[in-house]
Amino acid sequence: MPIVDAAMRQLRQMGWMHNRARMIVASYLVKDMLIDWRWGEAWFMENLIDGDLAANNGGWQWTAGTGTDAAPYFRIFNPVLQSRKFDPYGAYIRRWVPELRHLDDDAIHAPWLKGVRVAGYPSQPVVLPDKARTLAVYRSGRTGQQ
Repeated sequence: MPIVDAAMRQLRQMGWMHNRARMIVASYLVKDMLIDWRWGEAWFMENLIDGDLAANNGGWQWTAGTGTDAAPYFRIFNPVLQSRKFDPYGAYIRRWVPELRHLDDDAIHAPWLKGVRVAGYPSQPVVLPDKARTLAVYRSGRTGQQ
């Protein structure tokens, strides 16, 4: 997932990432990949130079829907839509995922949707964003459509 890859690479290199990127990554890991939020929270605290226990822990609980503002089944960020909305020209992805730098502004957000394959980069995500809502709803025990 290019936007998630860009954010994680930025965090690894700089020890920081924008709050929007933090929310996209957290949502992808928790809702799409079904990773326990506490793993993400701990990894971020180890790597963030501006790590604040309350903000980091609260943000991960907010994303997971386990905090005081629980909303587990509908607070799911589609990383492709978020990427297109907040980085329409792909500048952020181009900076942190240079192997995708040559792609046009539309394809860079989701190369697999355009049938584009890039040497050295996965041909599609492990979990497609369209499946995330179904997985999160199923996991939360909710069966109705929202």
